[in-house]
Amino acid sequence: MLGSKNLKDEIRMKVWRAMMERNVALPPFPVFGRIPNFVGADEAANRLRRLKEYEEARVVLCNPDSPQRPVREAVLRDGKILVVATPRLSRGFMVIERSEDPFYDSTIRGFLERGRPIVPGDYKIDLFIAGSVAVSNEGYRLGKGTAYSDTEYTIWKKAGSINGKTIAITTVHDLQILDYVPRNEWDVPVDLIVTPTKTIWTSLGYRRLNI
Repeated sequence: MLGSKNLKDEIRMKVWRAMMERNVALPPFPVFGRIPNFVGADEAANRLRRLKEYEEARVVLCNPDSPQRPVREAVLRDGKILVVATPRLSRGFMVIERSEDPFYDSTIRGFLERGRPIVPGDYKIDLFIAGSVAVSNEGYRLGKGTAYSDTEYTIWKKAGSINGKTIAITTVHDLQILDYVPRNEWDVPVDLIVTPTKTIWTSLGYRRLNI
C-alpha cells in the first residue's frame, strides 16, 4: 500500500509526541522534524556490535544523525572503515579509515574536520545504517521527510557499491517500532531493526536474504 505524505506526517508526529511524553527523547531538541535521539542509543549500538553481520563487515555507510553517533563511534573503535553522509549531503560523503579519537571523529564536527571526501563507488558497502522516525516489523521506515537516506542508498547502489548482499539496518527506540508504516516505491526498506532491548529481522529482510 502506497503512503500519502499526510499519513506519513501523522505517523511522524505521533512518534515524536510519544517519545516526548514517555521521556525517552534526548537532545538535540526539539525532536520534531528530526531523526530523534533516544534513551538507550548506546545500548542499541552495543547490541549491533554483537551481530555476526556487523562483525563480518569491513565498510559501514552511516547517516550523520545524533542517535547513530554511538554506531559511528563503535565502527571506528572496531577498526572498520566508516563512510558518512554529510548533513543534507552538503559536502557529499566522508570516509575515516582509522581513528585515534573515535568519540570526536564520530561527531558531525569530527568527521567533517578529519574525514576525507570520497565519491560513491570508492568502497564496497557491507552495512548501510539509516536513522528512522518510525519503522515497521515488515521493514519499511520513515525518516524525517527529506528522503536523504533513500537518496544516499540509491546513489551508492547506482555506483555499484551496494548490492544484494548489503545489509540495511536502523537503530531506534522500541517506541519507534509500529505495526504499519506506509511506503512509496522509492522507499528503501531495512533488513534489521536494532533497539536497546532487541534485534529484529524484518519480514522483508528475512525473505530477501533467504531466497
